[in-house]
Amino acid sequence: MQALTDVTITSLPVFSKGKVRNIYDLGQNLLIVATDRISAYDFVLPDGIPDKGKILTSISSFWFKKLENICKNHLITDKVEEFPESLKQYESLLRDRTMLVRKAKRIDIECVVRGYLSGSAWKEYSETGKVGENKLPAGLAKDSKLERPLFTPTTKASSGHDKPLSIREMCEIAGSKTTEYMIAKCFGLFKEASDYAEKKGVTILDTKFEFGYIDGEIVLIDEVLTPDSSRFVTDEGGERIFLDKQYVRDYLDSTSWDRNSSPPSLPQDVIIECRRRYLLILSKLLGRLPDWAR
Repeated sequence: MQALTDVTITSLPVFSKGKVRNIYDLGQNLLIVATDRISAYDFVLPDGIPDKGKILTSISSFWFKKLENICKNHLITDKVEEFPESLKQYESLLRDRTMLVRKAKRIDIECVVRGYLSGSAWKEYSETGKVGENKLPAGLAKDSKLERPLFTPTTKASSGHDKPLSIREMCEIAGSKTTEYMIAKCFGLFKEASDYAEKKGVTILDTKFEFGYIDGEIVLIDEVLTPDSSRFVTDEGGERIFLDKQYVRDYLDSTSWDRNSSPPSLPQDVIIECRRRYLLILSKLLGRLPDWAR
């Protein structure tokens, strides 16, 4: 089983290339191709996770369709049969890992919503008693459920670390009305998704949303509620496990890697287990596994 760590379509202009996705310019639309690359701590790791791009695409497409009643989005289709005729020659390469979306003017803010005291929120709380601008009660435990979800926006950095934003700073970037609108949509999306996931035996600890303008309307863009952009936990055999990239972060934390030099290769058992967990969150959310994953 091989990971597909790059996808090259020479006949199309490159719009951008991220840590995981290659995006091609189709004029009014974009072609988002999810590779099997995996990143951690702002580094792309030397090993990919087989089928990861297909998993991310399936989950994003699922959520875009399910949450459309809360917020419109940029998805046109994820079915290669519905792609433009000019892409027919690439069908086998693009199948199951590609979304055709409308081009949006991105709002350069990452909208992070946290329902639990996990990840960097736990670290910040442990040091300051706060998460972002939110002062929290003393004595909270790691991964404990928050009394109410928190909104903690950051910059959208093209490289390096995203930096925390205050609501005032977000207003300066996006405008006060847009900020208010995005915050409301984030809480609505998070609640709808969390309620659904809980019924499937999955808890969403936190996630991030991105927005952009299409014809003057703010819509949801990029990816949504994937194991790359969210933390999911479930119970497996009485053990609470992560079904997301946290599993790989935890492995890296167990090594001597300093997060400044080139990252180490992932052992085969870590690659296999990461793929299993990504497939598990896919099957839990969709209630099935796609044909390519069986």
